[in-house]
Amino acid sequence: MKLIENMRKQALEELALAGDAGGLEKWRIHYLGKKGPVQGLMKELKSLPKEDKPVFGQLVNKLKNELKEAHGVAKERLGAAPKSGGDEDLTLPGIPPLIGTRHPITQMMEQMISCMKSLGFEVAEGPEVEDEFHNFNALNIPENHPARSEADNFYLSDNQLLRSQTSTVQIRVMENRKPPLRIIAPGRVYRPDSVDASHHYMFHQIEGLAVDKGLTMQDMKSTLIQFFAGLFGEDLEIRLRPNFFPFTEPSAEVDVACPFCKGKGCSTCQQKGWIEMGGCGMVDPNVFKAVGYDPDVYTGFAFGLGIERMAMRRFGIPDIRYLTENDVRFLSQFPG
Repeated sequence: MKLIENMRKQALEELALAGDAGGLEKWRIHYLGKKGPVQGLMKELKSLPKEDKPVFGQLVNKLKNELKEAHGVAKERLGAAPKSGGDEDLTLPGIPPLIGTRHPITQMMEQMISCMKSLGFEVAEGPEVEDEFHNFNALNIPENHPARSEADNFYLSDNQLLRSQTSTVQIRVMENRKPPLRIIAPGRVYRPDSVDASHHYMFHQIEGLAVDKGLTMQDMKSTLIQFFAGLFGEDLEIRLRPNFFPFTEPSAEVDVACPFCKGKGCSTCQQKGWIEMGGCGMVDPNVFKAVGYDPDVYTGFAFGLGIERMAMRRFGIPDIRYLTENDVRFLSQFPG
């Protein structure tokens, strides 16, 4: 009992001298640890008479509980939490947690949608698994057209495939609504391309469609000018180059003056001064007939733009594969 009392007195005296969290932790490890003197008292049981062992064990447990309680009171008094060792500066700022950000594709898509909404367009959506009528027939793509081949599409059955373009949404909207209308259709599309720095089997498009009485190419070009000005700045110049698409007539490719070099030529635009953005044109009368519109009464224009292409140009991304690899080191560079 004298040995226990001496240890109790010494332990409490040293606890009173512990003036910080580090000191408290060192005291706890010394006295209450598995190799500490309190635990060492249990070794004395071997040398005690049998009848004294229970009393001695109870006294040791009482000492251990008393020291634990004293340590808790001292810790509360200092406002300290248990530490792994060493003095800690509680005034230092904490480590901020990692917070997720929006994917660059999402950022680009939201900016494009915002620009088009300001021009009076509304967002429309459609299924990613389509039938041949909506993906080809209604878009004036004949049965022998190479765009319908199995090498260029993901067929799920004889009449079902993963949509190869968001133009399918235009057909579905026109089937269920009457003009006038202005819609944009952002979404994923699928084509069995070999994956490289500029191609992928899954990518995103945004499709625009306007139908009304008396719409012309001039309306389409003015819409595209305002759209790209909202994305890249008001002084951006665009141009239309003649092209062919089955669902528009006349058709054109739309280019923008490189926003990085202002049309002077740089590595981004391959020294051309212009960057190809997508296709556009006036809706072909056969498309109107397929959805029950009278092409003698209504006209319309449509355009389709690749969102990955826009994002890569806007953010200076050299490889499309970066957008699908989910590398946090890459994604953390886009805090928007």
